[in-house]
Amino acid sequence: MNIEKDRVVSIHYKLTNDAGEVIDSSEGQPPLNYLHGHQSIIPGLEQALEGKAAGDHLEVTIQPTEAYGEIDPGMIQTIPRSAVAGIDNLAPGMTLQADDGAGNVHHVVVREVNDDTVVIDANHPLAGQVLHFDVTVDSVREATPEEIAHGHVH
Repeated sequence: MNIEKDRVVSIHYKLTNDAGEVIDSSEGQPPLNYLHGHQSIIPGLEQALEGKAAGDHLEVTIQPTEAYGEIDPGMIQTIPRSAVAGIDNLAPGMTLQADDGAGNVHHVVVREVNDDTVVIDANHPLAGQVLHFDVTVDSVREATPEEIAHGHVH
């Protein structure tokens, strides 16, 4: 059975960056299951898997525009240090949760800590990066009507 829309796909993968550093991997874990054609994984990887079958192996390079997008400078902001008062050991690389005032919580990364200001970045941590996937398709099956209706694997 080939991978196409409304099929449940199980894959084993290793994700590396341009420097060859492993960013994520399913090694030693169960395969990743997703519902194909429902934006469950990044577009570039989903496109590369289209038509593949259980047992197929592929290595694919995904550009930022087909992954987590380019870095959006508008998502990088300088805020007053007082906005993060009470956080001990505030340091670059730390991930914080920010409330946008409309009840939505966003994850931001601290980029700089200054005396009076903090620079935060709300871009996805992999935005702007070229991603390299080494993928093996473990299995492919028809999705149930419930899975299709809900848009995810059960």
